[in-house]
Amino acid sequence: MEGKNQNTSIEFYMMAFDSHPELKPLFFTLFVIIYIAALLGNIVITTIIIIDSRLHTPMYFFLVNLSILDICCTTAAIPKILQIIWSKDKTFSYSGCISQLFIFTSALSTELMLLTVMAYDRFVAICHPLHYSTIMSRKTCTILAAAIWLLGAINSMVHTSLILRLKFCQRNIIHHFFCEIPPVLKAACSDTYINNVVIIMADVILGMVCFILIVTSYTYIILTILKIRSADKKKKAFSTCASHLTVVSLFYGSSIYTYIRPAFSSDSETDKVMSAVYVIISPVLNPIIYSLRNKDVINALKKLLNVNVSS
Repeated sequence: MEGKNQNTSIEFYMMAFDSHPELKPLFFTLFVIIYIAALLGNIVITTIIIIDSRLHTPMYFFLVNLSILDICCTTAAIPKILQIIWSKDKTFSYSGCISQLFIFTSALSTELMLLTVMAYDRFVAICHPLHYSTIMSRKTCTILAAAIWLLGAINSMVHTSLILRLKFCQRNIIHHFFCEIPPVLKAACSDTYINNVVIIMADVILGMVCFILIVTSYTYIILTILKIRSADKKKKAFSTCASHLTVVSLFYGSSIYTYIRPAFSSDSETDKVMSAVYVIISPVLNPIIYSLRNKDVINALKKLLNVNVSS
C-alpha cells in the first residue's frame, strides 16, 4: 500500500522542447498538422477499404490493421505532446506515463509482426498465386491478426511490469517527447540491467527474427519476379511490393536503432529524431505511400468522391 501511494506522487517532467523555447509555436503547429493528417489519412484509407468490396482481400485487411495501429501510436503520443508544448505544466503523472508506455510499446511490437505478415502475404500472392486464396483464407487472416495483436500486448505487459518494479525519484526529468522505454529507463533510480537484457531479447525475437523473415520472403519474391517474361507483369508485381518495402525500411530502421543502441550508448537528441520517424512521420506517410502507389486504392477513392459529389 505504501509503494502504491509513493508511485502516485512520482512525476515526470518532459523537457524535450526546453532547449529551443522560441520554436514552441512552430512545433505546436507542426504537431497539430501532423496529427490531423495522420488521423484523416488512416481513417480515409480504412473507410475506402471497408466500403469498396473489391478491396476485401488479405492485403487490404492487413492494411486496415496497420492504419489502426498508426492511429493508436499517434493518439497515444501527440495529444500529450501538444499539451506539454502549449502548457507551462510539463509534468506527466506516473500512471499516465506508464499507460502511454504500455499502449505505445504494444502498438510498436504489433506493427513489427504485422509488417512480417504482410510480407508473407506478398510472398504467397507472387510465389504461389494458385494457392493464394486457400492459404490466405479469411479464417487464416483473422487468426494471424488476432495472434499478432495478442503477442504485441503480451510483449508490452512484460516490459511494463519490469518497469513497475523500478524505483523512481519523486521528480524525474525526461528529455524526450513522450514516455517510451529507453528514456524512462534512464530516469530510473534503481538498476535497469534486467530491463536492458529483456529489451535485447525482444529485439532479437521480434525485431531481428521478423526482419530476417521479411528479407527471406522478398528474396523469394524477387527471384520469382525475375523469372517473369512479361515486362508489364514484372512492373505490376514490383509495384505491389514497393509500398510495403518503403514502409518496412522506414519503420524497422528507426525502431531497431532506437531500441538496440541504448543498451550500448546514448544520445538523447538522436533518440528524439529516430522516435519521431516511427511515431509521428510513419503514420502520416503510410497512407500516402500505399495510396499513391496503388491504383486500386486511388480508383476506389475516386469512386467514393464521385458518389459523394453526385449525391
